[in-house]
Amino acid sequence: MSLRLRELIRSVRSCKTAAEERAVIAKECATIRTAFKENDVQYRHRNVAKLLFIHMLGYPTHFGQMECLKLIAATTFPEKRIGYLGLMLMLDERQEVLMLVTNSLKNDLCHKNQYIAGLALCALGNIASAEMARDLAPEVEKLMSNSHAYVRKKAALCTIRIMKKVPELTETFYEAASRLIRDRHHGVLVGAMQLILDICLTNGPSAIAEFRSKVPDLVRIMKSLVLSGFTPDHDIGGLTDPFLQVKTLRLLRILGQGDATASDQMSDILAQVATNVEGNKNAGNAVLYECVQTIMGVESIGGLRVLAINILGRFLSNRDNNIRYVALNMLAKVVAVDTQAVQRHRSTIVDCVKDSDVSIRRRALDLVYALVNASNITTLTKELLEYLMVSDVEFKPDLTNKICALVQRFAPDKRWHIDTLIQVMDQAGGYVKDEQSRALIVLISNAPELQPYTVRRLYSVLTQSHPQRALLIVGVWCLGEYGDMLLLDGLLEDEEPVAATEASVVRLLETLLKEPMEETLIKEMLLTCTVKLSSRFPNSSPQIKAILEQYQGSISLEVQQRACEYSRLFVHEAIRPALLENMPPLNEDLTASGRANISMEGGSVDAPESPVAAATSPIPAAISPSGQVPPTQPASPQLVDLLDMNVVDEPAAPAMNAPAPAVDLLADLLGDGVAPPAPMPAAGTYPPPTSPLSAPSPADWTDISPALHVHSSALD
Repeated sequence: MSLRLRELIRSVRSCKTAAEERAVIAKECATIRTAFKENDVQYRHRNVAKLLFIHMLGYPTHFGQMECLKLIAATTFPEKRIGYLGLMLMLDERQEVLMLVTNSLKNDLCHKNQYIAGLALCALGNIASAEMARDLAPEVEKLMSNSHAYVRKKAALCTIRIMKKVPELTETFYEAASRLIRDRHHGVLVGAMQLILDICLTNGPSAIAEFRSKVPDLVRIMKSLVLSGFTPDHDIGGLTDPFLQVKTLRLLRILGQGDATASDQMSDILAQVATNVEGNKNAGNAVLYECVQTIMGVESIGGLRVLAINILGRFLSNRDNNIRYVALNMLAKVVAVDTQAVQRHRSTIVDCVKDSDVSIRRRALDLVYALVNASNITTLTKELLEYLMVSDVEFKPDLTNKICALVQRFAPDKRWHIDTLIQVMDQAGGYVKDEQSRALIVLISNAPELQPYTVRRLYSVLTQSHPQRALLIVGVWCLGEYGDMLLLDGLLEDEEPVAATEASVVRLLETLLKEPMEETLIKEMLLTCTVKLSSRFPNSSPQIKAILEQYQGSISLEVQQRACEYSRLFVHEAIRPALLENMPPLNEDLTASGRANISMEGGSVDAPESPVAAATSPIPAAISPSGQVPPTQPASPQLVDLLDMNVVDEPAAPAMNAPAPAVDLLADLLGDGVAPPAPMPAAGTYPPPTSPLSAPSPADWTDISPALHVHSSALD
């Protein structure tokens, strides 16, 4: 004789190892198989119950499937209950054995005992296949009019499974579902609401139009729930059946979408729910949240929407993080509908950005981003900058990028724009994207009235703190272009004076060059900035030459090359000022995304071309892959010699129509005197200079500062 179920559970729990447990299960399964072969009817339900326990432990129990069917065919309720339970656990709709149970299900659906009919409906609602659903749909529809509420409730839920398996049968349940709405039993009403919801989702607009006439019935149900007194059978947290209220509100939302008449019919009850339901318990908060979703989903009036948004504002002050999260999530959806109403809760939303829960912080930041406009940009940006200083490291990238995007979009004036981005770069420069740094450089280059103020501000920040990457990029570029403006007078309003001299600026660059850096990009830009200042600060040229000489032996090839090339520029004093002139203003329209600001089409450029512009472009860009230099028109004798330095890279060719030049092209450049004009090549033009912001890769930041960048082979 096999063990009883309690004894089997006790034996399994007493096992100390997995092997011991497997041995107990294997022994008991063998005993159960023997009992099945001997057709032991007396203990069949006990053996199937033990198989259910074994199945839940993860062991195979397929050999007991037929025994479940035999129990279902029994006449007593206990055996049927175990049989249907085994059927739902050990079989699914893909099993061929399931076809054998269709007739038993049909008989039990027509049984006079409501509990047996309920077992059949429960099994059909869990494992019905398309064939079973099609065969048994008429019986289920009849049970939706059964005299027992227990059966009607289960029939409504079973119908949902039938509609999912056989969608074409959905319309046959319209009338039965409409009848269930008028039922007085709360369980039947919950099932009816869910059934109509699924019908509307399955058949779409046609079903919604069919059930829209039932809105008055739904309003009546909600009114009875909201205004009724205490009912012990349905009271949860001081509310009458919040589950039914939530289902009804959800159905009202679907039926009221896009229909002003239906929305007007439900507006009064929605206002009553929003004002009468208390939000001090979870049940009340659930009903209020569903009410808010319904108000915002239907064609409600403005006052009702304001009431709903105020409810969400109260949710933001709740201690429960889940309630605050759903409130932020809902506010993010409705901010586009009624921005002014959401703006009233701006301070509470900003406080959520500082919450300890990372999910709430992210949702609040997204909502703040949606709330910002030209009228509140200064206030909200100040709050976000204060939080940026204390925010977690993993939160800084997203927060930094959003602040930069907001400033770029809603800045009230250029000075505030520049000040704010400098502050962001000072606090979180390592998280600022290169596109934002490029955009700031473009802004500064197009604001000549603010260039002295900007360079003083950047110089002050660079000297008082340990600058981060983005701040270094912008600061070094501005020092190279407008470093001479540090010595000018004329402070702006509320501007603090900066004590700067030629020597102090050069010392700052020398200090920054000695700082350890992960990438050589900043050192390359610093060298370019240093050589550009040599034409602005003539008294500091010896110090600048000494700095460049220190890096002629750098282990970085690019740094070494720049130091060598820039050092050679001091030999040619006649052309050095022209080479190191300030860049013209960058084109704002074409560099809005950090892309090229100069368009090259047929050798023409948007901005007027000048010898200086050509000289400040990287020489390698003008060399073809074969190593040949395109021809150009003469600008000046000295400048032509410099631009033609790479001619020596070409292989010598015998003269065909003209004698070979008697003068070496580089002899005078590398010598002490001034060379006569070199013979010009065939007529043609150089390609226009590329934009300093033309390439998206970080490596192209080396060309933002417009110093000369030539091959070292030409200056050796």
